[in-house]
Amino acid sequence: MKNILIKITIAAFLFCFQLGRSQYKYEREHRILKSQFPAQAITNINENVIDFKRIKFYKETDSSKISYEAKLKKDKLWYSIEFNEEGSLEDIEILIKPTDVPNDTYDKIVSYLNNIFTKYKIKRLQQQYPSNKGTAEEVFKNAFQNLILPSNNYEIVVVGKKDEGYLDYEILFDANGNFKKIRTSLPPNYDHVLY
Repeated sequence: MKNILIKITIAAFLFCFQLGRSQYKYEREHRILKSQFPAQAITNINENVIDFKRIKFYKETDSSKISYEAKLKKDKLWYSIEFNEEGSLEDIEILIKPTDVPNDTYDKIVSYLNNIFTKYKIKRLQQQYPSNKGTAEEVFKNAFQNLILPSNNYEIVVVGKKDEGYLDYEILFDANGNFKKIRTSLPPNYDHVLY
């Protein structure tokens, strides 16, 4: 009787663990006006970023939260600066290429992708500077100097094939290429397309 109870407990734990590891990402992003963006976030950008081009403002609605994102180009790099509803910095991401990632780190990432997918294609690769690793000013300074730090993360959007077919995944790795989190993404929102 105890054996059966232990087996059921272990099976339930593994099932819950697997559900927690592969969360679904119900995120929709739409463009907004500068006046709809949090004032504190605009102040942060104006104080910490100079000589940027093509800034655009977005509101992201997730299954669990609402956040705001400013996308801009500076020194030939595309930056994405994410804020919470109050205008506090969450993270800064830079769109990069595989050659910008240290070789050992990229090898570990590719090894992970080869292990979980039968086929995959990397759609987007970003270097992430999380805000919990210093003050907002330090995070801005590190991101806009494009420093490779031990606190960085790499966020990869992949179209991957498993048994159930192709799906979009958003996968987070640490600076050493160790797996942190995976979420299944919904396809892009095409509400603007009229039939």
